[in-house]
Amino acid sequence: MGVLYLGSCDKGKQPRNKKDFLKPYHIDGLLINKVTFRDDDRTKWRSFREGKDNSVLKLQQFLFRAGFMPRAAFDGVFGYVTQAAVRLFQEYVRTMEGVNNMVPDGIVGSGTMSHIERWQKENKVSEWGSATSKNPSDAYTNWIQLLQEAKKHYTNNPGAILKHLNSLSKTYSTIKPGEWKFDTNDIHLVGIRRKQTESAMRRENDDLFVLLIKGMAFTFWGSTDASVNMAGRKDEAFLIEGQHRYRFGWHKISVEKKIYRALKPVDWNGVMIIRDWDNDNAYTDKDIMFTDGSGNVKGLRVNPSINIHWTGIGSFNFSAGCQVIAGKSYLNHKNKLQDCSKFASTSYNGLTSSSKKTKGAYNLFTDLILCYAPQNVTNLYYTLGREESLDLSENFGAQYASHTLTRLKSV
Repeated sequence: MGVLYLGSCDKGKQPRNKKDFLKPYHIDGLLINKVTFRDDDRTKWRSFREGKDNSVLKLQQFLFRAGFMPRAAFDGVFGYVTQAAVRLFQEYVRTMEGVNNMVPDGIVGSGTMSHIERWQKENKVSEWGSATSKNPSDAYTNWIQLLQEAKKHYTNNPGAILKHLNSLSKTYSTIKPGEWKFDTNDIHLVGIRRKQTESAMRRENDDLFVLLIKGMAFTFWGSTDASVNMAGRKDEAFLIEGQHRYRFGWHKISVEKKIYRALKPVDWNGVMIIRDWDNDNAYTDKDIMFTDGSGNVKGLRVNPSINIHWTGIGSFNFSAGCQVIAGKSYLNHKNKLQDCSKFASTSYNGLTSSSKKTKGAYNLFTDLILCYAPQNVTNLYYTLGREESLDLSENFGAQYASHTLTRLKSV
C-alpha cells in the first residue's frame, strides 16, 4: 500500500461522474462544478487518483469499526469524510494515547498505518465512537439543561433585541426564542459572548464555543464579535444572541488560494444581525434603538455572510462579523486541555504542502461535525448567549467563561 490521502481511489472505484460525486459538498462559490477535492490545509486541489488494490476500502472499514466513521460509505474513495475520520483517529492517538509526534494531517503513511495495525490487533474502539447521547457525559447534560433554562428565561424575558426579533415575520436562519430546539439527537454549538459592550477597534479572541455531539462536550475558543479593522467599515456587524441554524460549507469561496471548510447559515439569505449603528465600536442596547435621520429605527438586518470559521491560532481576531474559532488548543470530552500549537498554523501563509501545518483544533471541530452527524442530520443549532446567562445554572456561573478561557490560553 502506498500513501493514502484525499482523492485516492481503489482499483475500479474512481467515480464515472466526478461532478455528481462532489456535488453534495461543492455547494458554494468557486467550488461549484469542481471535479477535484479541496485540500484546504495544503491550499491545493486534489485529483481523483486510482490505485492498484482496495486499500481505501480497508481503511474505511477500519475507521468504521474503530468508531471514527459511523456512516462509512465503503465506496473505496478517500473523500472528505474519510479525510476527517483519519484526522480524528490521528488526533485521538496523539491525545488519548500520548503519541506526541503524531500530526493529524489526514494523510495515511507508514506512521499512521502502524497505529492502525496496532488497533486492529487489539480490536480497539475509541471512546468517541462508543459515546452516545443516550448515555451523555455530565458536561453534556449540564449544557443541555442550561440551554433549556435559557429558552424558558428568554421566552419570558426577551429583552430589546429578542423583542424586535419576535416582531419580524421572517427571521431566516435565526430562530425566535419560543421555537429554540435542544433535541439531543441534533448537534449543538454554544457560543459564550464576552466584553461585547466594551469599545474596541481590534477585538481579542476572548469568547468560548462548546460543541455538543454524541453525548460529549468539546470546548474551543475564539471570538463572536467583529474587529472594526477586519470589517472594513464603521458599522461592523454583530450576530444577535439566540439560536441559529448552520450547515456544512466553505469560507473565502471567491478566493481560490484561501478556500477552506466552514459552517454557513442554512437559509441562503443568512442570519439576523445588528450593526454598530452609533459607531461606538461596541454592541449595546443603543444599537437596537438607533434611528436614522427620519426617526425610523434601523433595527435588525439579515446577513448572508456570517459564517463560523477559523481564526488562526488565536493571536489575531480574523472576524469581520463571523464567529471564529482558534486552532491553538481545546478541551476534550474529558475536559482535558489539549495543545495543538506545535502543528497549528498562525495564518493562511503557513498552510503549504511542505510546512506540515494544519488548522489545529479548528480541524477537530469541523471533523467531529462531519463524521458524527447523525443520519439525515444536515445542520447544527448554534445558540449564542452572553456570559452572564451562565448564571442561569448553578453548574456554571458567570465566572465559568473567564476561568475556562484562561485554561485554554495557557498553552
